[in-house]
Amino acid sequence: MLPPQVALADLSYWLGGFDLSDHPLDGPLPELPVSNQSHTAQQQIYEDARRDDLTIRDLVQRVAGDDRTITGTPRQITDHIEEWFHGRAADGFNVVFPYLPGTLSDVADLVVPELRRRGLFRTHYTGTTLRDHLGLPRPPRLGRAPLERGRAW
Repeated sequence: MLPPQVALADLSYWLGGFDLSDHPLDGPLPELPVSNQSHTAQQQIYEDARRDDLTIRDLVQRVAGDDRTITGTPRQITDHIEEWFHGRAADGFNVVFPYLPGTLSDVADLVVPELRRRGLFRTHYTGTTLRDHLGLPRPPRLGRAPLERGRAW
């Protein structure tokens, strides 16, 4: 159900943001510079393409059909997230937007309220730091003991 141009943009994202639209869909994946964006994913895609002799079209279909890519109505997306969350298959999610601001707005306006309704997304923060938000204790303060007055190092 993912439009081909969106699936191609998704593949481009996982390849470090390189635009593949100028390359023939039925041709091989060209050698692209290594990206710091998602080196592991990029490497895996190249290995799959070489091992299975995949074209760009094949890779687009594989990425679009990947179980990590969730598409559907806000309710279907929330159902999927809830299933993974309660099944302890995920402790967080990375949301990749094939275009902005539309898909970001859709998630914020349609998916997040449904996640909140189900108690799967916080409604407010519990502190001011990431440690606070994750409920982690503060470590003991490290450093030097206070200097004694009038004493040199």
